[in-house]
Amino acid sequence: MPVQEHSKVTGLSGNEIFCLKRLNYAPGQLCVGNNVVSLGAVGGIKSGLSTLAGGEIEQITRLIYDGRKKAFDRILQEAHQFGGSGLTGVSFDLINHGSNLEFLAIGSTVKSKANPAEPLGFSTSADAQQLYCQLDSGFKPHSFVFGNVAYSIGVGGNIGGAFRGLKRGEVAQFTEIFDRTRHLALSRLKDEAMKAGANAVIGIQTSIMPFLGAQEMLMIGTASSHPALSQYFDDPVTSDMTNEELWNMVNIGYLPIGLVMGVSVYSLGLASGIGSFLQSLAGGQVQGLTEFLYEAREKAFERLQLQAQKYNADEIVGVKTRVYDLGGGLVEFMVIGTAVKKVDGVTTLSETLPVQATIQDRETFVDGTQDEAVAGLNQSKAASATALQRGPIAFILVFIYIVFYILLAFTKHHH
Repeated sequence: MPVQEHSKVTGLSGNEIFCLKRLNYAPGQLCVGNNVVSLGAVGGIKSGLSTLAGGEIEQITRLIYDGRKKAFDRILQEAHQFGGSGLTGVSFDLINHGSNLEFLAIGSTVKSKANPAEPLGFSTSADAQQLYCQLDSGFKPHSFVFGNVAYSIGVGGNIGGAFRGLKRGEVAQFTEIFDRTRHLALSRLKDEAMKAGANAVIGIQTSIMPFLGAQEMLMIGTASSHPALSQYFDDPVTSDMTNEELWNMVNIGYLPIGLVMGVSVYSLGLASGIGSFLQSLAGGQVQGLTEFLYEAREKAFERLQLQAQKYNADEIVGVKTRVYDLGGGLVEFMVIGTAVKKVDGVTTLSETLPVQATIQDRETFVDGTQDEAVAGLNQSKAASATALQRGPIAFILVFIYIVFYILLAFTKHHH
């Protein structure tokens, strides 16, 4: 079906257009690509069986990847058709249409003023303000890239973890599953960058959300090249710093070396959990829980530092901590940041950034009807978390029930 061009319609803001002028670009066409997928009974059954084992659910990973890839391919076709020199601000959205899912890709083209006939040379997740920061930092954008993984701790994992969950401390089985799956998304992002001939993926954004009874971790970013990172074409560097942060670090001589993550899944333990509960009734500090949470975070930070040491990094910047309650006394701690290294002779093209490159656009259209959609999404997340909790909770309850009756029978026998 031929696409109708709306040559005067752009998704770029005034601040972005100002930055584009500094780069000798003009705003171009707003582009949209979509792909609607029917879940289908067969795919649902296969995915359901896969969740029994835990870890990655390859059918769901592939379904999501293909859906997004086809939407992205369509937006690229539009960008070529509309004569864009580049495609900026590429982002994904997911819309539920009952038994169908619509994968959506959105972005805006930019056009070179020096060479209006220049063919599409790059695509990026960066908007025009972020693109200014990237280019002024010496990074050349190649392609928008993404990596994803759909995963579950599984029924078998829940039961096995429940045995370990009776004792306070780290649950190695769950830690391994979560650590492996989270790094799968990152490794796939790097694979896409190598295909694009890049030595870096910058501006990485990570999101985790429920999908078809599983969890999906999605990473998007821009595959780019920097002349000072020529030794990394076989293993691209990665960074989840914002593009403004990236500019500031490059300005003082630092380059990103790798996005680093530390994961730790801990169990409060049945005995410790009961003790902490009783202690909390009296008020004041809950000593056992305080120590447990501190120890779990320390484990995650320790793994983060070990990864940075492998990169021979000077610092880890922009570290963020996330805590996920898996239920049944199980908690996942994840820390994520960017390892950086001082590189002689590296700096930005400009001494300062224009304020238009850092201003955050204010929302001028507020749709209150979306509150219900957000509430529904939160309920979906809660339901997904509950599904992960059922295994450990059910097993612990059954275990307590069995122990109670064993003790009751033992008492009656001795009387």
